[in-house]
Amino acid sequence: MADPARIPTNLRTLLILEVLGKSDRALTATEINASIGLPKQTVHRLCATLEANGFIARQGNSRHYQVARRLRELGSGLLHNSRDHIARRQILLDVAREVRETVNYVVPEESGMRYLDRVETDWAFRIQLAVGTNVPFHCTASGKCFLASLAPGQRERFVGALDLKRMTAATHTQPAPLLQELLQIAKLGYALDREEFLDGMIAIAVPVTDPSGRFVAALAFHGPTQRMSIEEAIERREMLGLAARRLSDALF
Repeated sequence: MADPARIPTNLRTLLILEVLGKSDRALTATEINASIGLPKQTVHRLCATLEANGFIARQGNSRHYQVARRLRELGSGLLHNSRDHIARRQILLDVAREVRETVNYVVPEESGMRYLDRVETDWAFRIQLAVGTNVPFHCTASGKCFLASLAPGQRERFVGALDLKRMTAATHTQPAPLLQELLQIAKLGYALDREEFLDGMIAIAVPVTDPSGRFVAALAFHGPTQRMSIEEAIERREMLGLAARRLSDALF
């Protein structure tokens, strides 16, 4: 790395964001600086500026920073307006032609999982959740897919902080059974929504990961129980997993 004293302020800011973006956990300013080597006061000042402008946020009441919504939206926008978006769209179209149900590309945010992209089914009878919609972590296939990707201790803390609101009779409303299912999802590599979010809707999701194996998004499809069973969704898990690997190769 160049002499820290010669690095322009805007590049110093980008270096902080790069360190946080590549980390799989929240970091203190001191931990961030271990990879950069700037004056301590400079790193604290830049972190405070980034926090004030919504690019990074503290984890709870701690001194640990993590990327925040504004930075994630920036990243999503860059992907959306690039060749990566075209490649992602083509893969979603391929899955939609195979399953003939709605296919979703879903990313995690503070308030839940957000539908970043989707291909609607051509059936007249369908369940519509528009791009940009946020859905809960605990009762959706994509949300549980994300939760299962967390390290066990982080997963337990995350679930413990969630409002496990009952959406249907099948929704997990207690941490213990949800954590048990997440452990199974981590082993199987896919997550199911057994009418836990909406009555009459089931879904399956698999993770899309970066080259380091970190969760980036969930690739999922859902449909009404009148047309699709849980068994039929599971039968397509390998096809969905293959598409997720194609997405990883295309995006990274």
